[in-house]
Amino acid sequence: MRRSLQRFAAAIVCLSVLVTGAELRAAEKSGSAKAKADYYLLMKEFVTIFEQIERNYVKDVDRRELLEAAIKGMMQKLDPYSSYIGPKDLDRFNQSVEQKFGGIGVQVRVDPDTKRLTVMTPLPGTPAYKAGVRPGDVIEEIEGKSTRGFTIDDAVKLLKGDAGEAVTIGIRHVGSPEIKRVRLVRAVIEVATVMGDHYNADGTWDFMLDKQKKVGYIRLSHFSRRSADEMREALDTLKKQGMKSLVLDLRFNPGGLLSQAIAIADLFVDDGRIVSTKGKNTEERVWNATKAGTYTGFPMAVLVNRYSASASEILSACLQDHKRAVVVGERSWGKGSVQNVIDIPGASSALKLTTASYHRPNGHNIHRFPGAKETDEWGVMPDKKYALRFSLSEMQAYLDYRRDRDVLSRTGPPRSKFVDKQLAKAMEFVGGKHAKANPKQPAVKPTRAAKAVPAVRPAAPKGTSQVPNFPLLVVPRWQAA
Repeated sequence: MRRSLQRFAAAIVCLSVLVTGAELRAAEKSGSAKAKADYYLLMKEFVTIFEQIERNYVKDVDRRELLEAAIKGMMQKLDPYSSYIGPKDLDRFNQSVEQKFGGIGVQVRVDPDTKRLTVMTPLPGTPAYKAGVRPGDVIEEIEGKSTRGFTIDDAVKLLKGDAGEAVTIGIRHVGSPEIKRVRLVRAVIEVATVMGDHYNADGTWDFMLDKQKKVGYIRLSHFSRRSADEMREALDTLKKQGMKSLVLDLRFNPGGLLSQAIAIADLFVDDGRIVSTKGKNTEERVWNATKAGTYTGFPMAVLVNRYSASASEILSACLQDHKRAVVVGERSWGKGSVQNVIDIPGASSALKLTTASYHRPNGHNIHRFPGAKETDEWGVMPDKKYALRFSLSEMQAYLDYRRDRDVLSRTGPPRSKFVDKQLAKAMEFVGGKHAKANPKQPAVKPTRAAKAVPAVRPAAPKGTSQVPNFPLLVVPRWQAA
């Protein structure tokens, strides 16, 4: 036992040498022998405590759990957007970035009233959709096992799997007492991040909000690997339909990949700075717009609210600073930092670490620092005369309205008495007296010159560490499977 502990301790020491190698080299360059010694002493103290706990604690403890607890303790001393991604969470994190997985193609949730696993909607073109799975269906069984008492995570683990593998589910249609068993062959499911107002009968999104005034409407749920490509496809569809103006809805968008925010901003701005980042150990990085592939000639409004964060703030700030769009709604979340995903060598885990801050084209601050006041400079503010804040009850009503409207139905979206006042405010701009060809806007001058360099690999949102919480709101939790 002791020999095993010694070998494990030695491995930890070796790992600590690898982890701190950069810092040690920096200390050597600066001639700080004391700093070099401190690193070794700190690592030795950690290993000694680890060994004492495992050897002498009254009960057996799992090494992995101890190590992860120590890592998470370190992360708690950093900002709320840095986090450790353990082996159990890494697959889900990667899927949130890629928006691609093996599954049957349904959005599921636990119904708050019946407590049963319920289909919110099948995804168009997927195995579940082709097999006739309908919105509101209760999934009673998965591989012959009752789902009563299942959590969403329990269900997703059984429904997801390798493409080509089969899974049998027992479903009960709304109003029917019978359970229908369906054998589905899993396929590669790609979850869209770019959406319209509602589904068409053929399962495609309807992006034209006002067919008479030709007002387009695009929602972006978050920024994943294919978001820019999806945005181009939606814009091309709208162009073919004769779009004259556009509303871009970034409400409740928690952010995601920096590279995708830059690519989408470049679709609407043809010159000048998009964003810049600066870190402790990196030079300033600047991304500028290019003229090729830019969509111009129509006015735009961007909708944001207090849960629009990170990459959505980069996009909305860029369009506002370049006067390419008017910003409508509420002050945004205020997250002006960039996280890099660092894979841990030899382990199925990763570190999501804040490594830089970003700055909007006009140089103003976006990040909401701890203790920041409402009068301080942070977030993205709506343009003058276009600020409209939802109360909690209005926001809850909007979420309920949007959930019902996002259901795939052959009869179209359900009727509702809810009035989206923020969207109506945006329509005042793009559909009213401003609905004319967008004139060429002068580029915003950067605060200081900097050399552009290739992009880093930024992190997508994970859990509540990067995604803003929705306090006091009943947000239906669902997952795609």
